[in-house]
Amino acid sequence: MDNFDRRILALLQQDVTLALKDLAEAVNLSTTPCWKRVKRLEEAGYIRGRVALLDAERLGLGLSVFVQIKTQHHDSRWLARFAETVTAFDEVVEFYRMSGEWDYMLRVVVADIKAFDRFYKKLINSTEGLSDITSSFAMEQIKYTTALPLKV
Repeated sequence: MDNFDRRILALLQQDVTLALKDLAEAVNLSTTPCWKRVKRLEEAGYIRGRVALLDAERLGLGLSVFVQIKTQHHDSRWLARFAETVTAFDEVVEFYRMSGEWDYMLRVVVADIKAFDRFYKKLINSTEGLSDITSSFAMEQIKYTTALPLKV
Protein backbone atom coordinates (compact mmCIF):
# COMPACT_ATOMS: atom_id res chain seq x y z
CA MET A 1 0.00 0.00 0.00
CA ASP A 2 1.39 3.37 -0.99
CA ASN A 3 0.38 7.00 -0.36
CA PHE A 4 -2.10 6.97 -3.26
CA ASP A 5 -3.90 4.02 -1.67
CA ARG A 6 -3.89 5.67 1.76
CA ARG A 7 -5.29 8.92 0.33
CA ILE A 8 -7.97 7.02 -1.57
CA LEU A 9 -8.98 5.16 1.60
CA ALA A 10 -8.97 8.36 3.67
CA LEU A 11 -11.29 10.07 1.19
CA LEU A 12 -13.61 7.08 0.88
CA GLN A 13 -13.87 6.91 4.68
CA GLN A 14 -15.22 10.45 4.62
CA ASP A 15 -17.60 9.99 1.67
CA VAL A 16 -17.97 6.71 -0.19
CA THR A 17 -20.37 8.37 -2.65
CA LEU A 18 -17.56 10.51 -4.03
CA ALA A 19 -17.62 10.26 -7.83
CA LEU A 20 -14.67 8.36 -9.28
CA LYS A 21 -13.67 11.45 -11.28
CA ASP A 22 -13.56 13.58 -8.12
CA LEU A 23 -11.73 10.88 -6.17
CA ALA A 24 -9.12 10.55 -8.92
CA GLU A 25 -8.63 14.33 -9.08
CA ALA A 26 -8.26 14.56 -5.30
CA VAL A 27 -5.45 12.00 -5.27
CA ASN A 28 -3.89 13.28 -8.51
CA LEU A 29 -4.54 10.21 -10.66
CA SER A 30 -6.52 9.63 -13.83
CA THR A 31 -9.80 7.76 -13.44
CA THR A 32 -8.73 4.34 -14.75
CA PRO A 33 -5.70 3.89 -12.46
CA CYS A 34 -7.77 5.23 -9.54
CA TRP A 35 -10.60 2.77 -10.28
CA LYS A 36 -8.08 -0.11 -10.51
CA ARG A 37 -6.65 0.86 -7.12
CA VAL A 38 -10.11 0.98 -5.53
CA LYS A 39 -10.92 -2.47 -6.98
CA ARG A 40 -7.59 -3.86 -5.76
CA LEU A 41 -8.18 -2.41 -2.29
CA GLU A 42 -11.62 -4.07 -2.23
CA GLU A 43 -10.29 -7.42 -3.43
CA ALA A 44 -7.45 -7.32 -0.88
CA GLY A 45 -9.95 -6.71 1.93
CA TYR A 46 -8.91 -3.16 2.85
CA ILE A 47 -12.41 -2.02 1.91
CA ARG A 48 -14.80 -4.42 3.64
CA GLY A 49 -18.03 -2.82 2.43
CA ARG A 50 -19.82 0.37 1.52
CA VAL A 51 -22.59 1.48 3.85
CA ALA A 52 -24.78 4.42 4.77
CA LEU A 53 -24.30 5.76 8.30
CA LEU A 54 -27.70 6.34 9.86
CA ASP A 55 -28.76 8.77 12.59
CA ALA A 56 -29.84 6.56 15.50
CA GLU A 57 -31.72 9.33 17.32
CA ARG A 58 -33.77 10.30 14.27
CA LEU A 59 -34.66 6.62 13.91
CA GLY A 60 -35.84 6.43 17.52
CA LEU A 61 -32.80 4.47 18.71
CA GLY A 62 -31.19 7.10 20.88
CA LEU A 63 -29.96 4.96 23.79
CA SER A 64 -26.49 3.39 23.66
CA VAL A 65 -25.65 0.94 26.41
CA PHE A 66 -22.25 -0.59 27.07
CA VAL A 67 -22.70 -4.05 28.56
CA GLN A 68 -19.79 -5.80 30.26
CA ILE A 69 -20.04 -9.52 30.88
CA LYS A 70 -18.15 -12.06 32.98
CA THR A 71 -18.61 -15.74 32.35
CA GLN A 72 -17.88 -18.99 34.12
CA HIS A 73 -16.89 -20.64 30.84
CA HIS A 74 -13.78 -20.08 28.77
CA ASP A 75 -13.84 -22.98 26.32
CA SER A 76 -14.15 -22.61 22.56
CA ARG A 77 -17.46 -24.50 22.26
CA TRP A 78 -19.15 -22.21 24.80
CA LEU A 79 -17.70 -19.13 23.09
CA ALA A 80 -18.96 -20.29 19.69
CA ARG A 81 -22.51 -20.73 21.05
CA PHE A 82 -22.34 -17.44 22.96
CA ALA A 83 -21.04 -15.55 19.90
CA GLU A 84 -23.76 -17.06 17.71
CA THR A 85 -26.43 -16.07 20.23
CA VAL A 86 -25.19 -12.52 20.79
CA THR A 87 -24.51 -11.70 17.14
CA ALA A 88 -28.10 -12.71 16.32
CA PHE A 89 -29.45 -9.82 18.43
CA ASP A 90 -30.03 -6.83 16.15
CA GLU A 91 -29.60 -4.49 19.13
CA VAL A 92 -25.93 -5.48 19.47
CA VAL A 93 -23.94 -3.25 17.15
CA GLU A 94 -20.48 -4.06 18.57
CA PHE A 95 -19.24 -7.18 20.37
CA TYR A 96 -15.73 -7.72 21.76
CA ARG A 97 -13.87 -10.40 23.71
CA MET A 98 -11.81 -8.48 26.24
CA SER A 99 -8.71 -8.82 28.35
CA GLY A 100 -8.77 -7.65 31.94
CA GLU A 101 -11.57 -7.80 34.48
CA TRP A 102 -14.45 -8.31 32.04
CA ASP A 103 -14.62 -11.13 29.48
CA TYR A 104 -16.90 -9.50 26.90
CA MET A 105 -18.22 -6.07 26.04
CA LEU A 106 -21.22 -5.19 23.91
CA ARG A 107 -22.52 -1.92 22.60
CA VAL A 108 -26.27 -2.15 22.43
CA VAL A 109 -28.46 0.42 20.66
CA VAL A 110 -32.13 0.61 21.64
CA ALA A 111 -35.00 3.10 21.79
CA ASP A 112 -35.22 3.45 25.58
CA ILE A 113 -34.78 1.79 28.98
CA LYS A 114 -37.78 -0.50 28.43
CA ALA A 115 -36.31 -1.73 25.17
CA PHE A 116 -32.99 -2.34 26.90
CA ASP A 117 -34.75 -4.28 29.66
CA ARG A 118 -36.36 -6.53 27.01
CA PHE A 119 -32.94 -7.04 25.40
CA TYR A 120 -31.34 -7.79 28.78
CA LYS A 121 -33.94 -10.43 29.58
CA LYS A 122 -33.47 -12.06 26.16
CA LEU A 123 -29.71 -12.11 26.72
CA ILE A 124 -29.74 -13.70 30.16
CA ASN A 125 -32.48 -16.18 29.22
CA SER A 126 -30.65 -17.35 26.11
CA THR A 127 -27.17 -17.81 27.57
CA GLU A 128 -26.03 -20.08 30.39
CA GLY A 129 -22.88 -19.47 32.37
CA LEU A 130 -22.95 -15.69 32.71
CA SER A 131 -21.66 -14.85 36.16
CA ASP A 132 -21.82 -11.05 36.16
CA ILE A 133 -23.26 -8.37 33.89
CA THR A 134 -23.03 -4.63 34.27
CA SER A 135 -24.49 -1.98 32.02
CA SER A 136 -23.46 1.64 31.53
CA PHE A 137 -25.80 4.04 29.76
CA ALA A 138 -24.20 6.65 27.51
CA MET A 139 -25.34 10.08 28.64
CA GLU A 140 -23.86 11.97 25.68
CA GLN A 141 -21.94 11.00 22.57
CA ILE A 142 -18.95 13.32 22.41
CA LYS A 143 -17.08 11.73 19.51
CA TYR A 144 -18.12 9.09 17.02
CA THR A 145 -16.33 8.18 13.86
CA THR A 146 -15.93 5.17 11.65
CA ALA A 147 -12.79 6.67 10.07
CA LEU A 148 -9.55 4.87 10.91
CA PRO A 149 -6.46 7.03 11.60
CA LEU A 150 -4.54 6.53 8.36
CA LYS A 151 -1.09 8.08 7.93
CA VAL A 152 -1.50 10.05 4.71
